[in-house]
Amino acid sequence: MKKITVYAVATALALGLCFAGATFAADEKGPAEMTLTSTIDPAKKAKPALFPHAKHQERLACGECHHSKGADGKQVAYVEGQKIEKCESCHNKAAGMPKKLATFKNAAHENCKVCHKAKDKKLAKCNVCHPKKKK
Repeated sequence: MKKITVYAVATALALGLCFAGATFAADEKGPAEMTLTSTIDPAKKAKPALFPHAKHQERLACGECHHSKGADGKQVAYVEGQKIEKCESCHNKAAGMPKKLATFKNAAHENCKVCHKAKDKKLAKCNVCHPKKKK
């Protein structure tokens, strides 16, 4: 009877660790759903964008959207496991970027709309990411 109890506890512990590991791995990929908002100027009431992060992760590699900035200020390709910074840490008016990339909104529209238009033009319509509030 003691052996059965020991094996049962050991099995339960092993399974628990497996599930915990899967949970931690999922957390590293970020949230499944995100609401993207601008935080630089809270006085401006920019429409938030609803972003199904998990659905995009099923189809795209992280580096297709994420990147970083080198010491020279130029874009550096994403490297697996790198820390993902907020887009606004670089995409802001003080960073000296071209106008089409100088704000989080502009950078997101540039990146997202180009991809969406290439996949399906219906996905590039404003109400896809910025749905109207239900009354």
